[in-house]
Amino acid sequence: MVAAASVVVAVGTAAGMMSAVGDGRGADEARPVVTSSPRPQSLPAVPSPSPSSSPSASESESPSPPASPKEEASPKTSASKAEEKRWTAPVSTRLYRHPDSQVLEWVRDNPDDPRRAVIESRIADRPAAVWFADHSPDSITSRVRAVVSRGAAQGRVPVLVPYVIPDRDCGGHSQGGAPDLAAYDAWIDRFAAGLGDGEVIVILEPDSIAQSECLPAGRRADRFASLARAGRVLKEAGPRTRVYFDAGHSGWNAPAEQAALLRQAGAASAASSDGVFSNVSNFHVTADEVAYDRAVLDALGGPPGLGAVIDTSRNGNGAPPDGAWCDPAGRKLGRTPTLSTGEAGIDAYLWVKLPGESDGCKGAPGTFTPSYAYDLAR
Repeated sequence: MVAAASVVVAVGTAAGMMSAVGDGRGADEARPVVTSSPRPQSLPAVPSPSPSSSPSASESESPSPPASPKEEASPKTSASKAEEKRWTAPVSTRLYRHPDSQVLEWVRDNPDDPRRAVIESRIADRPAAVWFADHSPDSITSRVRAVVSRGAAQGRVPVLVPYVIPDRDCGGHSQGGAPDLAAYDAWIDRFAAGLGDGEVIVILEPDSIAQSECLPAGRRADRFASLARAGRVLKEAGPRTRVYFDAGHSGWNAPAEQAALLRQAGAASAASSDGVFSNVSNFHVTADEVAYDRAVLDALGGPPGLGAVIDTSRNGNGAPPDGAWCDPAGRKLGRTPTLSTGEAGIDAYLWVKLPGESDGCKGAPGTFTPSYAYDLAR
């Protein structure tokens, strides 16, 4: 993105997502909320919020992210388009699809819509992340536990996105989060209490590191200390929980610059981190993100086991040449979510941002917009 990776309205992030929030149906229910990706700001020319995971159509269940700041037109985009379109690997049957999302609701409610088959097979059937974007300490443990336990019962891996850091999106369109870092630390403790001993992937606070330049040095250091603590708490609570830290994307901070920030936030420590994530809610092609993430990891140092995960939900045609971030035309779905990338150091391709949830131009921010989804999927 040209701005932060996640914009939310009220609660949410990353250009829309499925967020596990209470809606009066019980604290253990995860429900989608209206969110949107952070509105990119005009930033210097330097290299540089979702959804719920879905299992494949062969599962026992019925078939079923933000644009980041400092986004730049990538000269390599056209060269990578063919590679993106050739990717035909089957959807991972190991990733969890949450059964309650805006796209699934639309599919159920519109059986006769001519776009339904394409949207269902190419978006609704895919695993995607579950976002927790509201500061609700009383219910967060049970809501995390509900998602994790459903995944464990199916033998599938949920992807969870905590998005409640104070000063979220630097007060921009995705502003919100916990009132202060003490409240955030307590919220993370309760989030972690919902993790079991099953396999879980945590995408820890999109934009919290790459966009941290808006904070004064002291507050940035405090945020990084809380993020390092969060990683430790999550990994201690869930012995098979993998935690990934915010690396922005290949059109944002330079790898060495991003690695320096990540190191301050604890991402080089095996006690806190399993590596980094990039491209959340953005459009940069997978090949560019693979190269960027490897460069970040090389500069980061740390144990050799650190890896990267990449959001491929909308990067099939790469970033638009003009740097547009809000539902830009001509974008396509990227590689299907999988835990088997075939790329050294790249642990997964994930759909963190749920395709079809608008950034705010083709529909209300964070709402599922069938015309946009259809354009991405066809």
